[in-house]
Amino acid sequence: MAIIVEHEKRRKEILQKSLDVFVEEGYEDVTFQKIADRCGITRTTLYIYFHNKYDIFIESIKEMLGSMELEIKKRLNQDISQEEILRQVVNIIFVKIEQNKKLLVVLLSYFIQLKKAGIDIEERIQRRVIRLRHILSTIIIRGIKQGVFYHLIVKDMNDLLYGLIESAIFRLAILNQDNLNDLKKTINVAIDGFVVNNNLKKD
Repeated sequence: MAIIVEHEKRRKEILQKSLDVFVEEGYEDVTFQKIADRCGITRTTLYIYFHNKYDIFIESIKEMLGSMELEIKKRLNQDISQEEILRQVVNIIFVKIEQNKKLLVVLLSYFIQLKKAGIDIEERIQRRVIRLRHILSTIIIRGIKQGVFYHLIVKDMNDLLYGLIESAIFRLAILNQDNLNDLKKTINVAIDGFVVNNNLKKD
């Protein structure tokens, strides 16, 4: 058991240090040797944990999305209104992307590289976020059924929320902003617009 724990600990350390290399060098210029050097290990040792730099990079993304999804799923079946669940879920997403700003910067340069090579990046992005979008739709549908949200088109509501999440990523990765406080207020205003008789509740 101790060996497994130590292996997982070393693997996480490699992922964290690799991220710094990707940020400093850009995805294209990173080599397996540079990652091994930063981690203070040999390339042979690095191969025990990962097959190549793409494997490391994709694992970083999976880890971020996986941990975010785990936190979100804990909120889905609480005995509270779907409005409150939606606000909590959106807040988790914003906190996670703020915490993973470095990864988003690298991800952007990676997608630019793919686009230059003529690869369809939209399909790749959609594949990574499909579960997240499904969760948002599930909350919206439940809210409509419970009479908490207006009976609007679910896809349009989902697109609005997802568009604001994309805007948050743009602000962090492109505009280099450090926090998303203004956008958090904006997304809460958007959710206010979904809620039945929301203005009456506030009076």
